[in-house]
Amino acid sequence: MANNDINRMKELNELLAKAADAYYNTGVEVMSDKQYDQLYDELEALEKKTGVILSGSRTQQVGYEVSSGLQKIRHTTKMLSLDKTKSVEELKSWLGEHKGFLSWKLDGLTLVLTYSGGELEQAVTRGNGEIGEDITQNARHIKGIPARIPFTGRLVVRGESLMKYKDFERVNAEIDDGSKYKNPRNLCVGTVRNLDSRVTAERNINFFAFNLVSAEGYDENSFSRRLDWLEEQGFQRVYGVEVTADTVESSVADFERAIVENEFPSDGLVLMYDDVAYGLSLGETSHAPRNGIAFKWRDETADTTLREVEWSASRTGLLNPVAIFDSVELEGTTVSRASVHNLSIVKQLRLGIGDTLTIFKANMIIPQVLENKTASGNLEIPKVCPVCGEHTEIRTSDDDVETLVCPNKECAAKNIGKFEHFVQRDAMNIVGMSTATIETLVSEGFITQFCDFYHLDDHKFKIVVLEGFGEKSYQKLADAVEASRNTELSRVLYSLGIPNIGRQASRLICAQYPTAEELEKLTVSELTAIDGIGEVLANDYVKFFSDEKNLNEYHALLEELHIEEAAAVNSESAIAGKTFVITGSVHIWKNRNELKAFIEQNGGKATNSVTSKTDYLINNDNTSNSTKNKTAKELGVPIITEEEFQKMAGN
Repeated sequence: MANNDINRMKELNELLAKAADAYYNTGVEVMSDKQYDQLYDELEALEKKTGVILSGSRTQQVGYEVSSGLQKIRHTTKMLSLDKTKSVEELKSWLGEHKGFLSWKLDGLTLVLTYSGGELEQAVTRGNGEIGEDITQNARHIKGIPARIPFTGRLVVRGESLMKYKDFERVNAEIDDGSKYKNPRNLCVGTVRNLDSRVTAERNINFFAFNLVSAEGYDENSFSRRLDWLEEQGFQRVYGVEVTADTVESSVADFERAIVENEFPSDGLVLMYDDVAYGLSLGETSHAPRNGIAFKWRDETADTTLREVEWSASRTGLLNPVAIFDSVELEGTTVSRASVHNLSIVKQLRLGIGDTLTIFKANMIIPQVLENKTASGNLEIPKVCPVCGEHTEIRTSDDDVETLVCPNKECAAKNIGKFEHFVQRDAMNIVGMSTATIETLVSEGFITQFCDFYHLDDHKFKIVVLEGFGEKSYQKLADAVEASRNTELSRVLYSLGIPNIGRQASRLICAQYPTAEELEKLTVSELTAIDGIGEVLANDYVKFFSDEKNLNEYHALLEELHIEEAAAVNSESAIAGKTFVITGSVHIWKNRNELKAFIEQNGGKATNSVTSKTDYLINNDNTSNSTKNKTAKELGVPIITEEEFQKMAGN
């Protein structure tokens, strides 16, 4: 038994453990599913070769220890992971003469629900397969989990909580503090495990039952009909079809064609024996039950030539390598770029310009480098940042992962948040200018200050060939930028991102001083004389404009804009001078921001917290146990619905 085999097994266990910890506890993916599976398969092969299974081996575990403030719950039966295959022939062989049930393998967070007396008793996350977390309060706000069911016996059901793509995009678009999520699964994990159940309710999490574990006195033996029965009880259930060895191949093909139209994330298929009793009689191995098998599509690969490695600058200072290669067709689309993640992976792949790379799409979606067939290792690591030109540094983490960073605190790439604020709806309202787009434009050096947004036409021919762009995408963006030139002065002031100067403060200041020239010369005493502007805000404001760099950027921006006169505030309205707080969902106005704008336009104030100075709390759910409702009741602040507010405003 070679020591190098044992050492490699130790190394593989460490890598897999770190990946599992991040995946199960935070929703962060530090490596692709394909990379994880390759390392897992290598570890399993070494264990068979050596006959040794190290203590804590990942082949003997499923998941990782939970680590949060939620109560830990031990599962009554261990939740094991299914064995996996990429071969349809293996599916046929596995099924044999038996009937099976083929369904989506949903990509979210697995939950175990327990009902008693027809009511939800407990909801627990999968956790490490033995111990999960109690998220019962959140589960009551997840779609597809009924609060009450007709069946009154004890029932245990497993399923997947997940976020649909459209909800992921909606919620991510509303996150303005730089903490946007990478994918729907990450956002789902963070939402379901959030300590505030309101967050779960607002983010529209769905639950799809995929297995009836037990139901007291219910003796149906067909796996598919058991799911039908769960649907009758009020659960959403996973979509699937009954198959035999003769039909499973065509069914897999049908699922594959449906991937592009899926409204929810999936990372493969699951095949279960339809005969539940037979499946359970087969027992289980130390890490997998024998009544089912998971299927992942064999990744389509293509060889191509590496032409360039672009170092994309991020707000954290990291310079992330992106491989640029000759275009190839994969899974029906053309790709020419793939992230290489960090400097360590660049070195592992031994990248060099002109190398032959094998490219694949992880989960048939995200382009990645599978291997480097020539491995010349001749790539030069940049000595200066591509955005600011300052010298770069190589840093090594505690996990021995090397990254390339720009140490310059003033690098434009570190001001992504500033540009995100600038383009948002209440500021310059550049529609379609997403965080990803801003990051790309900044990393390419096209945007270093506000006025650069209005000179994208200088870089048109470079932008249209970037990944994710094109002539139509560019034109939409250009039109949105052009439309934003006509704006109100209060929007411009707010867009600058002056500390503590929000939309309301910007309106108050501009109502008193309506010219761009006046704004930059205001004193603390002039500002504090405005009702609603305190000394802290005034000092931050004056400090901002006393900075020559900020002042120059303000002047350069003004040259690009056409300032329109703001609509006069209706100070005679019935709500003028009153202070409102808005909470919960709205249905008369499109969203809370629109309602807030209406209040301010009619002379009212819209604040975020209920205090003794609040006149009304607008909430369509008077019975809600939200903090704002409780505070309002304690302080005697009236809680009114939108309809009541509408009548009050005379609208």
